[in-house]
Amino acid sequence: MGMLATVINALALADSLEQRGVPVRVQTAIEMNRIAEPYIRSKAIRHLEKGRVVIFGCGTGNPFFSTDTGAALRAIEIGADAILLAKNIDGVYSADPDKDDSAVKYDVISYDDVLSQHLMVMDSTATSLSMDNHMPIIVFALRNPENILRVVKGEEIGTIVKEEV
Repeated sequence: MGMLATVINALALADSLEQRGVPVRVQTAIEMNRIAEPYIRSKAIRHLEKGRVVIFGCGTGNPFFSTDTGAALRAIEIGADAILLAKNIDGVYSADPDKDDSAVKYDVISYDDVLSQHLMVMDSTATSLSMDNHMPIIVFALRNPENILRVVKGEEIGTIVKEEV
């Protein structure tokens, strides 16, 4: 159900972008040809080269792999600059700030620190995959819709997870 939910979200986002005149394609790891293209790496890259936005749905299409892992895998496969991870929180903290008043927000943190402190930015498979492939992760708050535009424009918001700090 989670994989299918990502398709619903992908289609909603695609519709919103299309209404604004943005060329967009949705690709899914599980074939559903009437509503989206199947994920084909070379085709995704070609769409990007033509200036289209490509939205990936269904994670990897395999059980036991989260959509986080799917996002990391697709980002690596297409040669993305970074993974933009919109969350209900404005970055990575040393603990849950809703439960721990002493929680400290990190502006930058290493993959190793995320894994060793069990910070759950993404699942450990996605974090390890990102680390092994030097794919930065930018974690930022979704509750302010302007943040998506801000992060895409390169503004420093949230937390960057990357190589040694």
